[in-house]
Amino acid sequence: MRDAAVVNEDPLSPITLEDFLASVERRAYRIAVLTTHHRDDALDIVQDSMCRLVGHYRDRPAGEWPALFYRILNNALTDWQRRGRWRRLFGSLHSDAGGNHAEDAEREFPSPDPDPSGRAEQNQAMAALETALMGLPLRQRQVFVLRVWEGLDVAQTAAAMGCGEGSVKTHFFRAINTLRFELGDHWP
Repeated sequence: MRDAAVVNEDPLSPITLEDFLASVERRAYRIAVLTTHHRDDALDIVQDSMCRLVGHYRDRPAGEWPALFYRILNNALTDWQRRGRWRRLFGSLHSDAGGNHAEDAEREFPSPDPDPSGRAEQNQAMAALETALMGLPLRQRQVFVLRVWEGLDVAQTAAAMGCGEGSVKTHFFRAINTLRFELGDHWP
């Protein structure tokens, strides 16, 4: 499902950069939380990515913003992970103070399903998906999130990640196969 703010079908009311950023902020935050496991770092990364888009690309056509934004976000997340490796090597304690990410996600992004048993199943499936996603290599996780959750096509994903379309297809194929194996019963 495409976001109405990203795909503007009325040429008389052009999308503004503010509308675009408002349409992607929650999903971008969720992507960042999945990568960092730390809400404050995720928020900082998303805000910095939005500022970079505004600062460098505000004059670009609206159709280019999704790929540009997700490329900026993915680069920021990659940089964060690289910095984290050094922190871990030298024993820096830089992690979320515990907590259940599935419960956090339910509070931040409540389920539209009014049935409690349906919500419980959905929460279990999301927790299993999050765990399986964390087991994927970074590039596979990025491709999966951009293709499946953000609805970007192969070309847009390649532009967002700064790689070739063949690389996107390979990473996506590997991610899907790994997730199918890992999720088993939870896979739709």
